[in-house]
Amino acid sequence: MPGVVGSASCDHDYMSVDDPGARPDDVPSALTRAVAEIERHVRADGWDQQARLYALAPTAELVSREPELATKLGLSAEEATDESLTPIEQDIGGRAIEELLPTIEWPDTVTGCALVLERIVLPPGAEDDMPAEDTAAAAWAQQHPARSDVRVVVGVLRDGSRATVLRVRGHEEDADLVHGAELSPELGDALADTLT
Repeated sequence: MPGVVGSASCDHDYMSVDDPGARPDDVPSALTRAVAEIERHVRADGWDQQARLYALAPTAELVSREPELATKLGLSAEEATDESLTPIEQDIGGRAIEELLPTIEWPDTVTGCALVLERIVLPPGAEDDMPAEDTAAAAWAQQHPARSDVRVVVGVLRDGSRATVLRVRGHEEDADLVHGAELSPELGDALADTLT
């Protein structure tokens, strides 16, 4: 993908990811803050969403390169530290993420990227009764009485850093968000491949 996502247009949704109220001794990494902020942003649109892809750009560079955007976001040069990241949502046009990721090539101005996916989680052993055909299996999983819906946000940086957050449907408070660098290592690997 040259710059954005494949042949996608430049329809972006911008967010700033700074937490001026955080104390220096407990400030999470910029990537950790970015994936949590992306999840909060996506959560506002509810459940049953398509995959969403974000470029992660250094906020200071973004403010310097695009001052009009910085003004729109309410950012000033003084507030934009070298550590902060701004997620920029990419228009993926409903393409299947499995087909899309291998086609992505990010420009040097992109420090990292993040992906938001919703998935169905079934209890252990449930897959023993799952139909073999994909369409039938998906329908079966949708109707399973013990299913759980989860939203996972995976972020990676060019330096190899990773962060992931996971939310279980029905647990919508900020405190319910599960954090972990390797909650979804396969997705992290696929995203890391887009940055090489």
